Amino acid sequence: MNEKLAKLQGHLIVSCQALPHEPLHSSFIMGRMARAAAEGGALGIRANTKEDITEIKKNVDLPVIGIVKRDYDDSKVYITPTMQEVDELMEVKPEIIAIDATISLRPGGVTLDEFYGQIREKYPDQLLMADCSTVEEALHADELGFDFIGTTLVGYTEQSKGDKIETNDFEIIRKILAQAKHRVIAEGNINTPEKARRVVELGCYSVVVGSIITRPQLITKSFTDEMAKAECK
Repeated sequence: MNEKLAKLQGHLIVSCQALPHEPLHSSFIMGRMARAAAEGGALGIRANTKEDITEIKKNVDLPVIGIVKRDYDDSKVYITPTMQEVDELMEVKPEIIAIDATISLRPGGVTLDEFYGQIREKYPDQLLMADCSTVEEALHADELGFDFIGTTLVGYTEQSKGDKIETNDFEIIRKILAQAKHRVIAEGNINTPEKARRVVELGCYSVVVGSIITRPQLITKSFTDEMAKAECK
C-alpha cells in the first residue's frame, strides 16, 4: 500500500458528490469541494464519475475512492454495477474502486462473486472497497478478498431496512470489526465529529463523511426543519 493510502488510517475521507438533479452538480465545483476538504484536514476523497475524479485530482493530491452511480432497469444495484463502470474508472486510476457488495444481483443477473472475479481477473492490482448493508454481506466480502470493507449501504437496502449504523454504540461496526480480516471503513450517517471519532476509536481504518459536509441543501434543511418546530411568540 502506498504512502498516501497508509496516511488514511485514523483519518477522514470526504465524499464529494453531487448528482445531476442537485444544485452543486459540476465537476468544477466538486474539484473545489475536494480542495476545501483538504484544507480542513481530510486525507482522502470519495467521488462519483471519471469526470469528477479527473477534476478532483487536478485540485488535490489525495487518494480517491472512485465510484460510478448508474441505474439499470433489471437491477437494484447502482454503485459501480458493471464492468463498464469499472473500465471508466480505470481510465482515471482512482486509488480505490468501490462497488456495491450487497446480495442483490447486478445487471444481467450477475452475482457479486462472479463480478468480483471478473474485476480481479482484468485488474488484479486494483484496490477494491465493498459497499455493504449488513454484517453478513460485510463478512462475505471480507472472505472474497476485498481490500476494504465499508458500511456504506446500511439502512439503504431491503435486507437492512430500518437499521442504523450508530445504534447501540455502532454495534454493526463492532460485529464486523470482530471478524473481518481486512480494513473496515465506516460510512453512512456519520453526521457528527463525535461519531467519526468513535468509529476510529472502535478500530475502523478510516471514516467517510459526505452529506453533512458537502450537501448544503441538506444541511440547510436540517436547520429549517428544526426551526419549523419552534413555537412563535
